[in-house]
Amino acid sequence: MRNALVRRTVLAASAVSLTLLATACGSDKADTKADAKPSEAAATSAAPAAKAKTTAELAGVLVVQADLPNHVVKAATPAELAAASATKSDKPECQPLVSAQSMAPIGTAAGTAGTKAVAKGKEPAADASPEEKLKAGLAALSATATSVSLHSYEGTGAAEALATIKKAGTACAGGYTGGQGGDSLKITKVAPGAAVTAGDEALAYTVTGDADGEPMSMELVVVRKGSTVATFSALSLAGAAEQPKDVVDAQVKKLG
Repeated sequence: MRNALVRRTVLAASAVSLTLLATACGSDKADTKADAKPSEAAATSAAPAAKAKTTAELAGVLVVQADLPNHVVKAATPAELAAASATKSDKPECQPLVSAQSMAPIGTAAGTAGTKAVAKGKEPAADASPEEKLKAGLAALSATATSVSLHSYEGTGAAEALATIKKAGTACAGGYTGGQGGDSLKITKVAPGAAVTAGDEALAYTVTGDADGEPMSMELVVVRKGSTVATFSALSLAGAAEQPKDVVDAQVKKLG
């Protein structure tokens, strides 16, 4: 069992790296080659023009530890931040999904902020047996980890970004490959996730991946609130992540 756990942990860590669940803030500059600014006609709704928030303003409304007592909230390291802009798709039409999973903005965002939240496992009792402590440790490894990113846009940019992700969700239902450096993760399926009613508009997808023969199911939620797009990408070392409803609700509440 230990060898199987180690193997899954290594494979899952690779997937985490590729979907950048271990990152926090993304780069303030978008990769314009990979993520061309979507056209205004792509917007799903006639969203009114809105003033964008700065990176400092977004940082002030980003979820923190006090907002999520049942999670461990942790900021990114410089290396994790650098990795955020390096993840690419083998299919240009699927890049918006990869960007959303890797906390990178769609097009050019005026402000960007992000963090990650890992669900807490149940602590074993002080007098727990070695077997009970091992079981608790394995359960902690299976906890859902969620990356949270906020991107703010001028005018109707936020609605356009959401529409671009929605278009990619349809075009890339059959899968794609996400790559970072010399590593890659094959996505085999993108399907609608459990409906999310939050913000002004919301999208939800279940993204199934294949990490060296090990299946992984990730949850992606994208919410627009005014000029801000919030993305939530959740993954579990157990192989199937839960939609991070508590994290989504707490973050959208802070957006007002």
